[in-house]
Amino acid sequence: MGKTLFQKVWESHSVATLSNGQTQLLIDTHLIHEVTSPQAFGMLRDLGLKVAYPQRTFATVDHIVPTDQREEPFSDSLADAMIKELNRNAKEFGVTYFDLRSGKQGIVHVVGPEQGITQPGTTIACGDSHTATHGAFGAIAFGIGTTQVRDILATQTMALSPMKVRRINVDGELRPGVYAKDVILHIIRLLGAGGGKGYAYEYGGSIFDGFTMEERMTVCNMSIEGGARAGYVNPDEKTFEYLKGRPYSPKGEEWDKAVAAWRAVASDADAVYDDVVNIRAEDVPPTVTWGVSPDQAIAVNEQVPTVESGTNAEQRISIQEALEYMKLEGGAPIKGTKIDVAFVGSCTNGRLSDFREVARFLKGKKVAGHVKAIAVPGSQIVDVLARQEGIDQVFTDAGFEWRGAGCSMCLAMNPDKLVGDQLCASSSNRNFKGRQGSPTGRTILMSPLMVAAAAVTGEVADAREVFALSA
Repeated sequence: MGKTLFQKVWESHSVATLSNGQTQLLIDTHLIHEVTSPQAFGMLRDLGLKVAYPQRTFATVDHIVPTDQREEPFSDSLADAMIKELNRNAKEFGVTYFDLRSGKQGIVHVVGPEQGITQPGTTIACGDSHTATHGAFGAIAFGIGTTQVRDILATQTMALSPMKVRRINVDGELRPGVYAKDVILHIIRLLGAGGGKGYAYEYGGSIFDGFTMEERMTVCNMSIEGGARAGYVNPDEKTFEYLKGRPYSPKGEEWDKAVAAWRAVASDADAVYDDVVNIRAEDVPPTVTWGVSPDQAIAVNEQVPTVESGTNAEQRISIQEALEYMKLEGGAPIKGTKIDVAFVGSCTNGRLSDFREVARFLKGKKVAGHVKAIAVPGSQIVDVLARQEGIDQVFTDAGFEWRGAGCSMCLAMNPDKLVGDQLCASSSNRNFKGRQGSPTGRTILMSPLMVAAAAVTGEVADAREVFALSA
């Protein structure tokens, strides 16, 4: 019987089975940032320990770094202190650090693939929920807490319970105006925010075969929003082509050996899965969230659910709570809901292809007068490449602010925050209460092009209509 990629990687990285049934797992690559690493390094100092394999740990700054002020010291004293602490820790413990002066700084899940650090068949951990992004390359990647960051720094291993594997096939042809972001929002809507608990998701089918690496990253990135600890796509020629020539990719003969190993780690044709879900691509609409969880999503031309539409008491309470927080009326169309802020960026949709696609349609358009619109590249390299293509100018001509690289308004641990009950059309990954900085701020998740459509019209809009795409 064949094996899945997940099984192959898990078995090849298993150091021991612990008395509680968990696996002590070797972690090939450890990515760190300024928020979840300071305490872990502090614990190492308290215990008199060093980083066991510093060459396997890579650091950058993303969560707290301001996007409108790039010179230190930062006016935000907390951000300044945390970034200085990461700088100190990286120097003391010998960790590679892509800082603001490197030209390689950015969101950790953008920087890893960009540098060729993310490779197929490896295990990757990071103190961030959206580490599953790296699964787009056929890696088993997951988010961890600060204590586990400490464990990996000290031992290059961590304890983790085995997972089941759910294969999600998406076959057919996506309609115009439907993107990878719509695909993952649709999957989460169908399976629920907790539907993936205990699972790793393996994404496949003709849609994933045709997706670019950046589109695969968008889907894998939000696996955690569906409850799955990890999500991945089997490596293929696109994966190898993306990685070839990147700074940390194997070179020369080592490249050929690596590609052979990467091919072998893909799931076998006769692999058996714990569950299989099949989705028709033609059924995926441009999708937006209406509530306070990523699974509270509908097609842009649907109505917001009513409380009465809940199938049980728990669901009716959840709908009521979400409607009250979002200040939406059950049964009303989501299209036409006024927005205050538009945000294109994040580790989900802050890559060059995202900005390139939006610029294609945004050129010559203007952001509505009452909307604050910001575009935040996922890395300094994305920023440079976008500027070379004149993409930043298209955005700024339209009325967007073009910022420096960082997480920005995705989670508002930096100065980019909503104010009061502002409503944001956002290309990010979470619409939890208060996620974007204000305890009453509201978030509607959507694809980057849908954000652009909302920015231009000043309300939730169907990008196919705004930009004359054939539905």
